[in-house]
Amino acid sequence: MVTRASGRARPPELKVRTISAARFKAQCLALMDEVDRTGEEIVVTKRNRPVAKLAALGGGSSGRRAFVGRSRGMMEVRGDIASAGEKVEQW
Repeated sequence: MVTRASGRARPPELKVRTISAARFKAQCLALMDEVDRTGEEIVVTKRNRPVAKLAALGGGSSGRRAFVGRSRGMMEVRGDIASAGEKVEQW
């Protein structure tokens, strides 16, 4: 486990990439979309010194989807699922 500056451990599968401030300035919006999609962190450097970090907040559309709603669009409900279909006494 790698420890963050906040003291919390970061899972080892998350990668941290380093880019220059000039490249970040040129590709800012695309990099933000990539971080949101992949969860990867990007450290921005000026003269090879880290000055900022771009990281996903976790509440957006990152690659790690929330549990609730994960199966949306994968199933189809046919008929009435609210009623038992038969009287309870017949069970």
